[in-house]
Amino acid sequence: MLTVRQLLGMKKAEVFAVGSDAAVIDAIRLMADKSVGAVLVMQGQRLVGIVSERDYARKVVLRDRASATTRVSEIMTAEVVTVDPGDSVEHCMQVMTERRFRHLPVVEGGVVKGVVSIGDLVKAVIEDQRRDIDQLQRYIAG
Repeated sequence: MLTVRQLLGMKKAEVFAVGSDAAVIDAIRLMADKSVGAVLVMQGQRLVGIVSERDYARKVVLRDRASATTRVSEIMTAEVVTVDPGDSVEHCMQVMTERRFRHLPVVEGGVVKGVVSIGDLVKAVIEDQRRDIDQLQRYIAG
């Protein structure tokens, strides 16, 4: 099974982030511009939170708050679950399934290395299974 480090090496490991004092509308614009479902909340190099489209829908839209005047710090998830680059894709899928979220920051030694999404993980599992099937077919065919 692939590790998170290998997965990050196969994808463009960009990190999109905003500051905690940014307006929510800025975070939403960044998500739209980059076609991602969540952005990290950083203070300098330190990860302090994550904000997702789900946070926006539940904590801004459903509460009839204004995106331009609400701060990211008011809606972000401050207790961020992270994974290590050495963790397996399978472990990440288990964490996401149990915790019911779709984005996991990858942190090593306190430094953010990237973010993996459920889509990244599913793609990796499918590719891993495809390789296994190809190997089995070659073995059977002799």
